[in-house]
Amino acid sequence: MPRKLALAAACLLLATAGCSGAGSTGGSGGDAAGNTITALMVGNPQMEDIQKLTAENFTKQTGITVKFTILPENELRDKVTQDVANQGGQYDVATVGAYEVPIWAKNGWLHELSTQAQADAAYDSADLLKPMVDSLTGEDGKMYAAPFYGESSFLMYNKELFAAKGLTMPEHPTWAQVADFAAKLDDKGKGVAGICLRGLPGWGELFAPLTTVVNTYGGTWFEKDWTAKVNSPEFTQATQFYVDLLKRHGQSGAPQSGFTECLNTFGQGKAAMWYDATSAAGTLEDPNASKVAGKVGYAYAPVNKTEYSGWLWTWAWAMPKTTKKADAAWKFISWATSKDYEKLVGEKLGWSRIPSGKRTSTYSIAEYKESAKAFADITLGSIEHADPTNPGVQPRPALGVQFVGIPEFADLGTKVSQEVSAAIAGSSTVDKALADGQKQAEDVAKKYK
Repeated sequence: MPRKLALAAACLLLATAGCSGAGSTGGSGGDAAGNTITALMVGNPQMEDIQKLTAENFTKQTGITVKFTILPENELRDKVTQDVANQGGQYDVATVGAYEVPIWAKNGWLHELSTQAQADAAYDSADLLKPMVDSLTGEDGKMYAAPFYGESSFLMYNKELFAAKGLTMPEHPTWAQVADFAAKLDDKGKGVAGICLRGLPGWGELFAPLTTVVNTYGGTWFEKDWTAKVNSPEFTQATQFYVDLLKRHGQSGAPQSGFTECLNTFGQGKAAMWYDATSAAGTLEDPNASKVAGKVGYAYAPVNKTEYSGWLWTWAWAMPKTTKKADAAWKFISWATSKDYEKLVGEKLGWSRIPSGKRTSTYSIAEYKESAKAFADITLGSIEHADPTNPGVQPRPALGVQFVGIPEFADLGTKVSQEVSAAIAGSSTVDKALADGQKQAEDVAKKYK
């Protein structure tokens, strides 16, 4: 894990994780001339788009070839952590998130990017949204990764299915209302689930949405003084609610469903609602990729005790200290996170597919505003209201909405998620999952008390 004190144990854990993926090469160029860089990235739609566009645009402009490796989210986290933590040097750039960057920056594992960004007037670093920059900033006040796209979370719903039942979704729904809608819209006979939610194990899979439910139900992983609260009544109530909702009205194969699976399920019209990342909307509104384009409504993340509950995340491009091609790597990062790249995506692939949520100027592009009118404002509002310093009803000991900003959380959250996923599958219980999780959280807390 990212802190040196936990490195040995984490590397042992990560060494047992299987990693595989499809690599691709864009354009021409050769290692001998130093014109090829390697990029590791998560297999989300925005990354698949940049893979399509790099050869005919970036490589033609610069002569720099980019060799991509794309992995599912859980495998990506393992692979990039192995390479960066062990100083492997296999990749020149990689997509990492708001959880990893501050910790890895503190360990000296990443190049700071503020110097290059601020020196490049055309890059316009002042245009980057402050919540995203702050999440990627180290203790020295410098930015250690450049946001590719930013997101919060919100509720997506099929307007046609709601209309057929005479149901109206409020702009700020409660989880009780969502459960009621799910029961009324669940139609297993027609292959339509009431709701799709992540059940796939992983701190960044299942526990991304689930921790926001815990927060708004009044729960927390740790109190301000590092008292572990994983088996508290509030944490238990939220988790039981989530598990029951999935078991009663969720999609088939829920324990194996992550972001990608739910995107496909909802996009194929097989679920009435989906609570997940705001970044999903661009794909859902693309008629070439979604059967529900133009039929989706958007509402703020459901709540219980809090006013808002959406998470805050960015997938960002980072440059490991081990790269020997820092100049070429920065050229790629600056292109991939630029205004020009957003314009390229809009013109070539469709304006709704812009990797948004990172630049203020995005929300002034006329074509984007038109194509994203169903979700742009609520996306920006969700990002602006996400509060990683105070996401629940009590003070927290570390930053993070859907995660706890300490190195040990990745292992802790993943282990507990495995047991909660088993409860969704019916092979375990929420009480057992959280009792075991409490013991693990108490062990983590000993290092900080």
